[in-house]
Amino acid sequence: MTADIVYKHFHNLTAQQRDQFDALGSLYKEWNDKINVVSRKDIEQIYLHHVLHSLGIAKWTEFPAASHVLDFGTGGGFPGIPLAVFFPHVNFHLVDSIGKKIKVVEAVCKALDLKNLKASHVRVEDLKGKYDFITCRAVAPLKQIYDWTKHLVQKRLPHPHAGEWILLKGGDLTDEIKESGRTVRTFPLTDFFRDDYFNDKFIVSMR
Repeated sequence: MTADIVYKHFHNLTAQQRDQFDALGSLYKEWNDKINVVSRKDIEQIYLHHVLHSLGIAKWTEFPAASHVLDFGTGGGFPGIPLAVFFPHVNFHLVDSIGKKIKVVEAVCKALDLKNLKASHVRVEDLKGKYDFITCRAVAPLKQIYDWTKHLVQKRLPHPHAGEWILLKGGDLTDEIKESGRTVRTFPLTDFFRDDYFNDKFIVSMR
C-alpha cells in the first residue's frame, strides 16, 4: 500500500504534496482500526480505490486559486482530502452528518497540516454559505443531490465549470440523469486511469 500509483499519474507534485500523499495510507489504516471509515476489505487498496479515484476530478478540471469547494457526504474525507492536497491554494469545506467521520477528517487534516481545509459535522440541507463547486462521491441520486444543495451554489468565477456539481458516480446513470431534470454530462474515468477498477466509473458534471 504505497502512493506510487498516484505518482504514476501525477508527475509534478511538490515534495510536500508527496509527503502528504505518502502519509495518507498509514493514517487511514490507523483510524480504520478505530472507526470504520473505509470498507475494511478496501483499506489495503486505499490509494487505488479512494485516493486515485478522488483525483480523477483533478484529471478532468483544475480548480482556480482562492475558489471555494464544498465536498458533502465526505465520509472519511473523499474526494475532499486528496483534492485539498492536490490544490493547496483552493479552499475546501468537507461536511458530513456523521460526527465520528468528521472526527477522522479533522485528525487526518491536522496530521497533514492542511491549511486549506475545514470540516463540519452538519447536514448539508442546513448548511449556509456559497461555493463555486460542489463535489461528492456516490452519496445519493442526482435529483436529491441537486435538491439538497441548490441553495449553496454560486457562479461568480470566469471558469468553464463554475457553479457546477462535479461528482464521482458509477454504473448505469441513464434513468438518474433523466430524473434529475438538469444538464448532465458524463466522462469515463478510464479516459484517465486504465485499471479495471475504473470500468463503469465516471466524472459527472451537473449544472
